[in-house]
Amino acid sequence: MPKTLQQKATFRAAPDKLFDIYLSSRKHSAATGAKAVMSRQVGGRFMAHAGHLHGRNLAIVRKRLIVQSWRASNWRKRDLDSILVLVFSKVRGGGRVAMVHMNVPDAHAASINRGWNEYYWKPWKAYLRRESRAR
Repeated sequence: MPKTLQQKATFRAAPDKLFDIYLSSRKHSAATGAKAVMSRQVGGRFMAHAGHLHGRNLAIVRKRLIVQSWRASNWRKRDLDSILVLVFSKVRGGGRVAMVHMNVPDAHAASINRGWNEYYWKPWKAYLRRESRAR
């Protein structure tokens, strides 16, 4: 049965900056260390982690919300696309990304849940530290 994953990650960066990191091909690639081609248009397609992840933008509220259909290259053809919702908000000292990832195939749920931290949140924090030192 498909799973729903939920996480929150807090960063020492404004929510609009976090939104831009996710939707910028250059920044997304730099922050995760893997090639990404992102679209900023509703209906636009994206590819991340050198083609391992792909999907389409379903809704975008500038600087606030991203909703995507999302799937990994190792999913079975009969697995439905998952739906990813990212909400960007301001918190004391920076910004937060609240993530809800719905309809994740059961066989991949544990690794995807770990993967958000390993391939997104931790690398983003390192990227933001490098970027702040470069100023």
